[in-house]
Amino acid sequence: MSTTVGTEQPAAEGRPAPARRRRRRWLSWTVVALLALWAVIRAGGLEQGSFVTQLMTVTPYGVVLAALTAVLLIRRNRPAALVAALACSVLAACVLPRMTVAEQPAANGAPLRVLTVNLFGRADARTVADLVREYDVEVFTALELTPAAVERLDAAGLNQLLPYRVLKAEPGAIGSGIYAKHPVTELTGLFTAIGHNMPAASMTLPGGSKVEIVAIHPNPPLGRMEAEWNAALRALPSPSEGRAGSAIRVLAGDFNASLDHRAFRDLLDRGYVDAADQVGKGLVPTWPNFRAIPPIIAIDHVVADRRVAVRRVEVADVPGTDHRGVFAELRLP
Repeated sequence: MSTTVGTEQPAAEGRPAPARRRRRRWLSWTVVALLALWAVIRAGGLEQGSFVTQLMTVTPYGVVLAALTAVLLIRRNRPAALVAALACSVLAACVLPRMTVAEQPAANGAPLRVLTVNLFGRADARTVADLVREYDVEVFTALELTPAAVERLDAAGLNQLLPYRVLKAEPGAIGSGIYAKHPVTELTGLFTAIGHNMPAASMTLPGGSKVEIVAIHPNPPLGRMEAEWNAALRALPSPSEGRAGSAIRVLAGDFNASLDHRAFRDLLDRGYVDAADQVGKGLVPTWPNFRAIPPIIAIDHVVADRRVAVRRVEVADVPGTDHRGVFAELRLP
């Protein structure tokens, strides 16, 4: 009786077959190439289209993903690991500065305390009033402000805390409003609002300092609305910097944009600063704030003229809405 010995030998234990190695190598390079492309688009501000624009919002998580990819590939595919590490470095350079406190201008004028909350039409009014009271808020911008929400806020005492207002409340997500501690005058013709209602108002603080407040809420860059979202951010008014006696301008609300969006950075480059970014809280997320899903991205902002000093920023939970509130204590020049 004879035994026939085959010419093909099984792969040694612990070593994948050549076909499996090729698949893993192909998968590794595919992931790394996508991470590298992400880094190039983010660093160059090259995003276009709805999907890529939305992807930019989660760039902070791209840093983590690229770092993990580099670690996992360091033994199996060192060239790919090196590219992943490079992508991680580029993304980190875009993101990590938001964790550091920026140098502030020598602004010693009047203080201005601003709160913004996207109410989602049904935010807990008592919590909002408590925040206004706790932070001694002088200006509150309310997004997705419905007529019913106006009634609930007044019933919670907001009409006594912030008696002056410019409101454009409407059912659904369209409505917005500005509540103030000091007399306000509605500003018309300042810019063309694209998306939801975006009222603007001027206010003179005790001591004579003038400020202009705009409640911000463009549509999100979803699908065909991405072009409209870009247009909405471009249409927002620039600071009144450089004009003698001009008011300091503050934009506060739900921008549906993060610091990883070129359109938002272009707005800041006109002469604004993001308050949270100035005090090292630019990575604190504000949406979606559901109990089952923690907030993951920062799209709610207080944006101020760069001549303004930012003293403090707090991000607060508000029951009943999928957004967190943003409070900023500013000091005018």
